[in-house]
Amino acid sequence: MDNSSGRTIRIQYQSRLYELPYTLVRSGRKSLAVSIDPDGQITVRVPQRISQKEIDHFLIDKRIWIVTRYLEMMKRRQDIPASDLTDTQRAALEKRYIAAAKEYFPKRAAYFQQFTGGTYSRISIRGQKTRWGSCSAKGTLSFNWRLMLAPPAVLDYVVVHELCHLSHMDHSDSFWKKVESVYPDYRTARKWLKDHGHELVL
Repeated sequence: MDNSSGRTIRIQYQSRLYELPYTLVRSGRKSLAVSIDPDGQITVRVPQRISQKEIDHFLIDKRIWIVTRYLEMMKRRQDIPASDLTDTQRAALEKRYIAAAKEYFPKRAAYFQQFTGGTYSRISIRGQKTRWGSCSAKGTLSFNWRLMLAPPAVLDYVVVHELCHLSHMDHSDSFWKKVESVYPDYRTARKWLKDHGHELVL
């Protein structure tokens, strides 16, 4: 994998010129993808042997999505109420939430596994900015401790989502049918996480 920053995409949008920096990540993947995290950081992931010209064409095609998504993220950041916690208080609370997550997630995973099937090797608790959960090819389930700040129904959806990846390592129709069979109201929880996930901060 090869990462490089210091690149910029220029986008004209609604009579204004935006110059947005992005990080380019080259890897063994076969397709191109662009993502924007809650801090507004843009990451472009591309195959190892692709030219800059092809990358530029891809970004031009995606320019409206990029700038609108970027502006959405910036607005969300502005809408988050300012925290009056000190760094010491925040660190203490984070430690308590992580401890609670280490106890709670294994219980929920064990409960839902009887319905999803599959076998996981272990559960890890992490604090990623852009991912709520993941399932590795080796059967490791990872969950974001910030989900402890979300409604329980949303947390359960993420648990079911990752457990279903033990049987379907993709987001195919079969995967979503499996999720729905275990958690019929998953769309509501998924939408809540999309609309309010950025608020899960201390």
